[in-house]
Amino acid sequence: MVRSSDGCARLESSHINIMEQPVGALVSTEPAQFPTGIELHGQYTGLRRLDPSHATSFFKHLGGEENFWRWTYMMSSGFPNLEDCTQSIRKWAEKIDPFFYSVFDGPLSDPTSEPVGMMSFMAAVPDHRRIEIGSVILGGKLVKSRQATESFFLFIKHAIEDLGYQRVEWKANHLNAPSLAAATRLGFTFEGIFRKHMIIKGRRRDTAWFSITDDEWPAIKAGFEAWLDKDNFDDNGKQKRTLQQCRMPTEQSS
Repeated sequence: MVRSSDGCARLESSHINIMEQPVGALVSTEPAQFPTGIELHGQYTGLRRLDPSHATSFFKHLGGEENFWRWTYMMSSGFPNLEDCTQSIRKWAEKIDPFFYSVFDGPLSDPTSEPVGMMSFMAAVPDHRRIEIGSVILGGKLVKSRQATESFFLFIKHAIEDLGYQRVEWKANHLNAPSLAAATRLGFTFEGIFRKHMIIKGRRRDTAWFSITDDEWPAIKAGFEAWLDKDNFDDNGKQKRTLQQCRMPTEQSS
């Protein structure tokens, strides 16, 4: 893979069939697995399958008019009251695509940890080993936190290493600048814009597509691990190196 000046990936193929036509590399045809809902444990956070019992905490961190702005680019419009939140969480918890997880503000082993965000696996195609991370919304407690970064690390790692996917996708409204920046920071490669891709809440949505592939994952994983190391933070909890800086030496050598 090479990158052009616009940041998009350009693919090269050196495989030629017996008719002298360029073709893709041979790969395993063993399918990936659908998400199973196992708990994901980290140093600073954990993810657990979304459950109706999480509704009260969700409403506290993501509900009410003061949080409506967090839902602007989501498929839903937020929770005006606890009852509406409870009904939505109950409905979402039953789905298998999207397959929702709650993001906790501390390790799952800590009884004081509570769900303060949500993300999901969606658009899973096991035969082609691709899956999307979507429906991501995080309460203010997780913004620019180690917990947030680690939750994405755990999710991507689970998709590639445990479930067997070769491609993890990230799609976002092209006007959602924080989501676009997050994708780049986390190591996703920008692939382009799907124009007039969807109609959401009566509005046109052009969608930006990003991905991480399994062959890119070792370098990206090393960057996550270096950034999440406690030695990467000073006594005040401030990072010493950014995630991109932690990833850079590995990317340059790969």
